[in-house]
Amino acid sequence: METVKVNTSQHVDIDYPVAGLGERVSARLIDFGLFLAVFFIFLILFSLMGILNSGGLVITVMVCIYAAGFVFYDLLCEIFMNGQSIGKRLMKIKVISLDGSQPTLGQYFIRWVFRIVDFTLTQWLGALICVAVTENKQRIGDIVAGTTLIKTVPRTEFQHIAFHPVVEDYEPVFSNVSMMTDRDVELIHEVLTTYQKTFNHDLIYKMAARVANHLSVQVPEGMNELDFLKTVIKDYNQITAKAV
Repeated sequence: METVKVNTSQHVDIDYPVAGLGERVSARLIDFGLFLAVFFIFLILFSLMGILNSGGLVITVMVCIYAAGFVFYDLLCEIFMNGQSIGKRLMKIKVISLDGSQPTLGQYFIRWVFRIVDFTLTQWLGALICVAVTENKQRIGDIVAGTTLIKTVPRTEFQHIAFHPVVEDYEPVFSNVSMMTDRDVELIHEVLTTYQKTFNHDLIYKMAARVANHLSVQVPEGMNELDFLKTVIKDYNQITAKAV
């Protein structure tokens, strides 16, 4: 599986499965099919209601509204649906910034503007070729905006859930894990998940060092870095659960 290495704001590299051409094209076709379905539904409704016979002005206004929706659809969806359109959500892919964060409004806007180059002016060839040859599988708009598309992997299995149910009689080892945020713990979990796939020990060592430095603690004697990270997650779950 092809991946894209994302350097997070904590300076930890995480490998995300990258969205390929198949997912991208399928998502676009779903969105396009959605607009075609909406067009024919309204065409039938307007015909039954007699609106099509009411004059050119009404039809012109309706066409302009529909065209505006088609043009701004991707931009609005990505802004309000966390980097996804309906097609992207169904294909389980999303737009992220190359630093691992959610793209800014400016990045979404740049991606949208460059659709003119990627799709309209080059008849899709610009986007297809660029995605095929670039290291991070980016179209031209992604390169300029500093974004890419990744596959979203739902964490439905118990062993893949970052926040596990607490154990009543468990005593946290590191009481100052309350200094951490949910995003910090999610990042640790992502590192652990990546390690299970790649067995990249350096990733565990770097993450453990950063967490220990953040908490102003040392990895206890007899506890390795992997167990340290797992303990931090367990402690955080226990402490935050008691605080609720």
